[in-house]
Amino acid sequence: MSKENHSLLTPAQKRLIEESLLIEQQEAIEAGSIGYMARVLTQATLPHRDPKQDIFRRSNGALTVSIVDTHGVGLPYGSLPRLLLAWVTTEAVLTKEKHIVLGDSLTSFMEQLGIVPTGGRWGSITRLKEQLIRLFGCSIGYKVDDGRGLSLHNTILASDMHLWWDAKNPAQTNIWESYVDLSHEFFTEIIERPVPIDMRALEQLRRSPMAIDIYNWLTYRMSYLNKNTTISWEQLQMQFGAAYSFDDRGKNNFQQAFKKHLKSVITVYPEANVDTVRGRLILKPSKPHVAKLKPFSK
Repeated sequence: MSKENHSLLTPAQKRLIEESLLIEQQEAIEAGSIGYMARVLTQATLPHRDPKQDIFRRSNGALTVSIVDTHGVGLPYGSLPRLLLAWVTTEAVLTKEKHIVLGDSLTSFMEQLGIVPTGGRWGSITRLKEQLIRLFGCSIGYKVDDGRGLSLHNTILASDMHLWWDAKNPAQTNIWESYVDLSHEFFTEIIERPVPIDMRALEQLRRSPMAIDIYNWLTYRMSYLNKNTTISWEQLQMQFGAAYSFDDRGKNNFQQAFKKHLKSVITVYPEANVDTVRGRLILKPSKPHVAKLKPFSK
């Protein structure tokens, strides 16, 4: 990129490019930044915004995922539950334990997530605790209907969770450690079928839940893709953002949002060979982002 073009970039875009160059220079395994995500939640994702309802559905081909608020606490949405899922999934894969210790202080846990603790109604402390409760207070149903047969599966993410943190004194340690016990079904799902990701990429994309979703999905798809695959914008919208609408000029807001965030994803994952053409997206076989792991089995 020329100096002239580089000067036209915003500070955020410059920072994203600089960080992506560092990611390219060092493999995730060597950098100690390898993480994992639950496969099913790379195929059909959590809400981007608060759906303000007790059930939310996303579809991807024959797969339909239903997320249900089972405790009346609201459904998880935005970037925070995605970061929480990545952290918890990574801990489960690395430790092979369903019992995940969150830490004896809120500050120490937030540091592990790369979040600066801030107070107040809209501060990071309040938002993190709310999304943590929403995430592990929901259940997920999977339906696969390919026209030849139908499969149903229901699971809760956590069988037990206890938070002993003091939100007014986040650095204060407690006698008891906060923890979450993953359900047997969810633990088995993420242990047997984890999608390897680079946590540094998530860190750079953390401001956008859609960018995180696109990165996780591309990382999964590129791990087994062996031929060009065409996906319509209608299919992508069902998977990533059914709530998007058309603007006053008749342009699809989802397409504009997806293309914008895809650019950010390609910046941190430049090996992803993707073309956007009128009416569809084309995925081409590419080097997996976590290259040293075995290709993922579809």
